[in-house]
Amino acid sequence: MKRLLSIILVVLTTLDVTGKEVEAKKGSPLAKFSSEWNDPRYKVCNTAADVTYLSAKEKEIIYVLNLARMNPQLFCKTILPRVPEITGFIDTSDEYYYKSLVKQMSTMQPLPILKPDMKCFNSAQCHVTSTGKTGYVGHDRRTPECRKVQYYRGECCQYGVDDPLGIILNLLVDENVESLGHRDICLGSYTKMSPSYGPHKQYGSITVLDFDR
Repeated sequence: MKRLLSIILVVLTTLDVTGKEVEAKKGSPLAKFSSEWNDPRYKVCNTAADVTYLSAKEKEIIYVLNLARMNPQLFCKTILPRVPEITGFIDTSDEYYYKSLVKQMSTMQPLPILKPDMKCFNSAQCHVTSTGKTGYVGHDRRTPECRKVQYYRGECCQYGVDDPLGIILNLLVDENVESLGHRDICLGSYTKMSPSYGPHKQYGSITVLDFDR
């Protein structure tokens, strides 16, 4: 079983008009797992659709997490059983991590959807850029520029996964993180979140999600 490094601290790509139209026609990013996700009511989860400072991948990260928050029980039924084919980083036989997520999402009530925030994005993007170049792993801002724009109440840093759904699943399962801090943040009482994704010298990729209330 491959091992994935994720850490926790509790606390620009622009699409042109044609690109936006193509993205809109794609439908729900979870539709391939169940047609139920194509219900028009889930379109409200795509809160970053018209945001110009986020890449398509970053927009989809928000979209996927909002879908999980809006209907956790449907996410549990249609997505969690497919984890082995979506990502190879998660041990679905583990009683404490994967199965505790199944138990939690099978009974939890819907959560408010998250909206993108420019300050959160600037905070996350600076951290991705500065740490990606050096291979640093952690939450500490390493440059004066990043300390100046640091802005979050909760932050998740995830390494080594490129797919938006895979990124969210790894944070939700939170394997080998005893506090389940990533899960608590992703399913927490935040109202804003912006992610930033980029290359990382040591792990290939890094995604930082900065949350605020």
